[in-house]
Amino acid sequence: MKFVKTADLKTGMRLARPIYNKNGVLLYERNSKLTPQGISSIQNFGLLGIFILEPAEPVPPMTIDDINFERFQTMYVFAIQEELQLILFRNRAAKIQVITDNVLRSYGHLDKKINFIQNLRSKEDYVYKHSLNVAILCAMMAHAMNLKVEEMNEIVISGLVHDIGKLSVLKSIQEKTSLTAQDMEVERRAELAGYELIEKVFSSNPGIKRNCLLCRKALDDLASGKPLSVKMTMGARMLAVAETYDTMTAMQYVGEPASEVKALRYLMENPEVFDERVVEALTGSINILAAGTSIELNTGEKGLVITPNTRNLLRPVILSFKDNSIVDLSNEMVYGDLEIVDIMKTMDNRYIMDTSALRNQGIQVEEPEYVPCQEEDEEYVPGKNF
Repeated sequence: MKFVKTADLKTGMRLARPIYNKNGVLLYERNSKLTPQGISSIQNFGLLGIFILEPAEPVPPMTIDDINFERFQTMYVFAIQEELQLILFRNRAAKIQVITDNVLRSYGHLDKKINFIQNLRSKEDYVYKHSLNVAILCAMMAHAMNLKVEEMNEIVISGLVHDIGKLSVLKSIQEKTSLTAQDMEVERRAELAGYELIEKVFSSNPGIKRNCLLCRKALDDLASGKPLSVKMTMGARMLAVAETYDTMTAMQYVGEPASEVKALRYLMENPEVFDERVVEALTGSINILAAGTSIELNTGEKGLVITPNTRNLLRPVILSFKDNSIVDLSNEMVYGDLEIVDIMKTMDNRYIMDTSALRNQGIQVEEPEYVPCQEEDEEYVPGKNF
C-alpha cells in the first residue's frame, strides 16, 4: 500500500481503502479501479490523496468495525469543521450536542476493543480530524471507567472543542515546518483566546473550559520538564491521554508518526500527567499489539504477536522470526530481559494470520470476521456490499 497525491492518480490504480462522501455514502469500494471519472470526482472531493494498492498487492483485510470507523470519521470530520467554524466566527454552537450524542452512541457504549485507524492529515484538516479522534477516545475511555452520562457528555465536548484556538492562527504560520519563538507566542495567545471563547459559548458548563485549560497547562509543564503545577480534573486527565496518544500516532503529510507502542510507553512513563487508570482505560478500548502485529525486540530480533496479554499489554506471546520459536514474554523468569521496543509498521497495520494452524498447535487466538470486498474486475455498484 502506498499514498498517492491526488494530482498523481492514474487510471487503473486500485483503491486500498473505501471512500465516502460527507453523508457517509460509499463512493468507491476497496479494490475499485480508478477511472477518469473517478479521478475527477476525487479531485472535486478535495482529498489530498488516497491509499493505493501495489499492482500485485492483495486487498488488506477489514472488519465491519473497521469499515464503520472509517465511515464515521469521514462523516463527522465535515460536521465538526462546520461547527467549529460557526463557534469561531459567530460565537455560537448549533450542533455540538448532536455530534456529541452520535460519538457517544457509536463509541461510548462498546464492550470490545476496536482498531483505532489513523487517516492521513493535512495542515488544513488536522484540527478537525484530531478533535474528532480525541472525542472518540474520550468516549471509549469514559465508558471503560463507568463514568456518569453527564461526565461523559462534558468530556466528549471538551475533546471536540479543545483545539479551537489553533484555527485562528495565521495561515502563514500554520504552513511553516519550523516555528520561531515569536510564532510560538502567537500560537500560545491563540490557544488562550480559544479557551476564553469556549467559556463564552459554553457558559452553562464551565467544566468544559476547565478540562481544556488544565490539560494544556499539564502538557506544557511536562514538555518543559517542570513539576505539575495544576490539580487536574478527571476530564483533563482523560483529555491529556487522548490528546497525546492521537497526536503521537497521527499520520501527517510531513514526518513519521510514533508507533502505538512508543506512544503507550510515553504515557506509562509519565503517570503524574497521564493517570494510570485512564491509560488502562485506553488500552482496554483499542487494539495495541493485537494478534498479527509484527514487532521488534530490544535484541534487534523480529517477531509476530500471536496471543495478546490482557494483564500486561507489552508482554504478549510472540512467534520469533529467528527460529520460529514461541516466546511467552509474560514469563519474566525466562524472558525478563526481552521486551518489545517498537512495531514494524507499514501504512496499513492489519494482517491476516492462519489461525487454524495456530489452534492446531494448541494456541488460542481470536479470529476476526473480515468483510469481503469486490473482485478486481467486477463492476462496482455503490452500496452493493453493505
